[in-house]
Amino acid sequence: MEALFCCILCSPTKVVSLKEKMKLKIRSFCVAITYFVLVSCASDQQPDASSPDDDNSIPEEASGPPSDIKILSLGDSYTIGQSVCETCRFPEQLKDSLQRIASIKEVDLKVIATTGWTTTSLLNAINNENLDEDYDLSTLLIGVNNQFQHKPFTLFEEEFPKLVSEAIKYSKGKKENLIVVSIPDYAFTPFGGGESSISTDLDKYNAFIENYCLQYSITYIYITDITRKGFENPDLVASDGLHPSTLAYSEFVSRMLPEALKKIGYVTD
Repeated sequence: MEALFCCILCSPTKVVSLKEKMKLKIRSFCVAITYFVLVSCASDQQPDASSPDDDNSIPEEASGPPSDIKILSLGDSYTIGQSVCETCRFPEQLKDSLQRIASIKEVDLKVIATTGWTTTSLLNAINNENLDEDYDLSTLLIGVNNQFQHKPFTLFEEEFPKLVSEAIKYSKGKKENLIVVSIPDYAFTPFGGGESSISTDLDKYNAFIENYCLQYSITYIYITDITRKGFENPDLVASDGLHPSTLAYSEFVSRMLPEALKKIGYVTD
C-alpha cells in the first residue's frame, strides 16, 4: 500500500521534472540561436576602419619630404649666376634653403645654363644632355637674350612652350614640379642705363610667360620688380653692373621657397 501511495505521489513529480527539463532545453536552444543572430548582426554593422567618423581609427602618417631630392635648373646667365660665386646663384641658394628647412640629407642639383643663351640655345643644350626623368623640382628662367639679341618675338612664342614641356618631362612628367621665373629687368642697372624700351620689351615677354603659365596651371614666380630697384638699391646689382647680385638672388629665393617646399612635400603648420 505504501509502495502504491509512493508511486502515486512520485509519478506526477517525475512527469513535471521531465517537462521542465524539456522546457529548459528549448529555452537554452532559443537563447543560443538569439545570441548567434545578435553577434552576426553586430559584426555586419561594425564601422569601416577607414571611415572618418570612427574615432578609434588610426590616422595615416602625413607624408613629408623625401630624404634626398633632385633639382633641375634651366636658363641663362641669371641661372648660372654670372658675376657671383657659384654658391651665390639662386639655384644654389634655393637648394641650401630646402635642405636646411626641410631637413633633407642630400640635394642633387643639375644646372643647365650659360651666359648669352636664347631659347634656341637652351633647347639645343637640353637635347645634348642625357638627363634622367626623375627630378623632384625644376626651375625655368629664360628669354632675356631673345630680347637683347633682337630675336623675333614669334620665336619665343614658339620655343618657350617647348622648353616648358621639356622641363616637365624631366620632372617626372608632372607640371606640378615646375617653377617658372619671370625675366629680370636689366634696364635698372648701370649697363641698362634706365632705358625704358628695355622694360617695355621685357614686360611683353613676361606677360606671355605669365599668361602661358596661368593657362596651363604652372607655377609662376614674378621677381622682375626686385631687379627694378637696382638704382635705389645698388646692392641688388652684381659687380659687373649688369646682373643680379647675391642679395638679389636671395630675394628671388624668398619668393620661390614657399612653392618649392610644397612641391617637395614639406608643409608648414
